[in-house]
Amino acid sequence: MKLKFTKMHGCGNDYIYFNCFEQTIENPEELAVKLSDRHFSIGGDGIVLICPSDMADAKMRMFNIDGSEGKMCGNAIRCIGKYLHDNGISGKNPLKIETLSGIKTLELNTDESDKVTSVRVDMGKAVLKPSEIPVKLDGDTAIARQVNIGGLSYKITCVSMGNPHCVVFTDTDVEDIELEKIGPVFEKCELFPEQVNTEFINVIGKNELKMRVWERGSGETLACGTGACASAVAACLCGYAEKGKDVKVRLIGGDLTINYTDKAVYMTGGAEAAFTGEVEV
Repeated sequence: MKLKFTKMHGCGNDYIYFNCFEQTIENPEELAVKLSDRHFSIGGDGIVLICPSDMADAKMRMFNIDGSEGKMCGNAIRCIGKYLHDNGISGKNPLKIETLSGIKTLELNTDESDKVTSVRVDMGKAVLKPSEIPVKLDGDTAIARQVNIGGLSYKITCVSMGNPHCVVFTDTDVEDIELEKIGPVFEKCELFPEQVNTEFINVIGKNELKMRVWERGSGETLACGTGACASAVAACLCGYAEKGKDVKVRLIGGDLTINYTDKAVYMTGGAEAAFTGEVEV
């Protein structure tokens, strides 16, 4: 059986997208593992299904490299907005997208040819209560908490943006961190009952952060939209950035702009289509 796909990315966070308005995907967990291999298949950080929805303009389902289903991906949802608009599936602006973390609202910015150049996403409220993130720490928040992970002491701030994040501010240049060694230790630490995405952050200026991320189920990626949101929230909570002001988050794959308010966290960034094709499965 042949499946049509589009390869897209947001700040280098690349997924293989399937239009499920027109085709049916069976066993997406197995398909994600097979197709994400960068040496023997298409390659990517996973697959994303763009599906019909009874409650929104479309539904997003995303699966990581290891086949696990993720609740939310900020970079992927921007690409879905571009796909739906640029391919004439929906002419609405804003768009409503159903996810496992609730319905998200997308505002599309277009160029003179009516192609989407960037997307502003209402990511919903940041969740700070440890039991709801979840992280096994007491209290109402987990802000700058000293913990032991893998035999080393870290000061962590935990936030959920629909999936759990652990943010670590460090004076060590994030480019020098051995993330391939440290990331899995955080991901599988018993403090995080649903595992965790971990962001290592340098504060490089007023309302400006530099970030590397280890994503649960995928490893290091070039960008993570929910991670950028969590990092900006953590920066505001720890006094490194201003709430209600734009925070630039510099990732390996590009920059995202995050604005943390009492109402919601807003993320703005680009979305790119790389190529389309068919794959035999």
